[in-house]
Amino acid sequence: MEREIHIVMLPWLAFGHMIPFFHLSLALAKQGIRISFVSTPKNITRLPKVPAELAHLINLVKLPLPNVATSNYILPNDAEATVDLLPENVQYLKIAYDLLAQPFKQFVSGQLPDWIIVDLIPHWAVDVAQECGVPLIFFSAYNAAALAFVGPPEFLTGDAQKRVRPSPESLTISPEWISFRSSVAFRMYEAIGFHPGLYGENASEIKDAQRVASVIQGCYAMAIRSCPEVEGEYLNLLGNIFGKPVIPVGLLPPAPPGERENVVPWNLMFNWLDKQKARSVVFVGFGSECKLSKDQVNEIAYGLEMSELFFIWVLQKPDWTSHDVTTATPPGFTQRTAEKGVVHVGWAPQKEILAHPSIGGSLFHCGWGSVIETLQYGHCLVALPFVFDQGLTARMLVDKGLAIEVERREDGSFSRDDIAKSLRQAMVSNEGENLRNNAKEVALVFGDQKLHQEHYIGEFAQFLKNGIVDIDGNTGKNSEK
Repeated sequence: MEREIHIVMLPWLAFGHMIPFFHLSLALAKQGIRISFVSTPKNITRLPKVPAELAHLINLVKLPLPNVATSNYILPNDAEATVDLLPENVQYLKIAYDLLAQPFKQFVSGQLPDWIIVDLIPHWAVDVAQECGVPLIFFSAYNAAALAFVGPPEFLTGDAQKRVRPSPESLTISPEWISFRSSVAFRMYEAIGFHPGLYGENASEIKDAQRVASVIQGCYAMAIRSCPEVEGEYLNLLGNIFGKPVIPVGLLPPAPPGERENVVPWNLMFNWLDKQKARSVVFVGFGSECKLSKDQVNEIAYGLEMSELFFIWVLQKPDWTSHDVTTATPPGFTQRTAEKGVVHVGWAPQKEILAHPSIGGSLFHCGWGSVIETLQYGHCLVALPFVFDQGLTARMLVDKGLAIEVERREDGSFSRDDIAKSLRQAMVSNEGENLRNNAKEVALVFGDQKLHQEHYIGEFAQFLKNGIVDIDGNTGKNSEK
């Protein structure tokens, strides 16, 4: 009889990380693996509900987030995720997160799981794993191209003289270790923000580059949310540059939604969608982490209007306006586009909207999770990246003929003309026909539940069940603890 495997999951406190970790937890639980998913109390309550048939295998572990007060800032008591904070204050969340090292060690030492699967930020999990004699796996919520661009640990640590990337300019070219043709690199306006964020000092006194390097150096293997059918060249490269087992766990696409729930106000939105032609509507959304300025919202709005396409725009509530749609968009916009589009401020059921047959394309930020949710239905992509790895993902998708990226000026700004031109090219022009065909073709991979759940997750589950690592990194077969 096959013995039970127990895994502890430790994601960073951002929903772009917690949700992929949660989806991986569900996928592994379906393979009979027991999961302890560790986060803070508020974040645990904000996760999707665990399916009843998997509840006996998934333990949601709440570790209270310690209070943090410095001479410059007091972390609010209800701030337990990056979405709860302004970007400049996330550094203080890292201080609180680092204080979870001791309670996390107590939990692990009491459980002695078979594996710990961690994110890039908790560098202290490496010490916990070694002290408790539990092997560590790094799970990347990012795609293989973005991770390959960041590069090996030796290029992440050390001072500017010893580093291969001493300046923002150095992030705007393809690195030397990418041996094939690739456009994956930052634009200068992106690099100016990303470089100090990765290599610069922050309130936690641990540079993000040091965190990443520590986790990669301390892990036994790397699990990547990708597959060879999409990123074969980058997955092969990762194995070469990191010198560790690289395991594609598939894309973890969400299951197609079931029967539509009778929920107001979504009924009005879906009733409107039901009246539109197949693949005629653009979905517009930029996730919870992108804070759009008033100028950016205005240019997107005018661009949608100029495109003359039908659209649904899920607009996260901007900090500079009330919850009223009319104050978040340009004067008269909602009246002028009443027959062409729907604008909703706040949360909306994105997965259900993307699954609707009237949707044909997406104007979005190119977060990897949203890419997967969109391409599984064969929608064409118009990329307008803003933060983190989004620009790298956009360029990888453009290389593969799966996206059009909105043109930007040197300062990163864009115009309504740029928005309208890209939308029309992707959705209706002859110039975008190859893009639309490529998107439909790749949907056969992105939406293949059997490929990802049974094949890639199945192989990862067998690795976890069969491979065991002692504290020196030697491998063998599982033995009873």
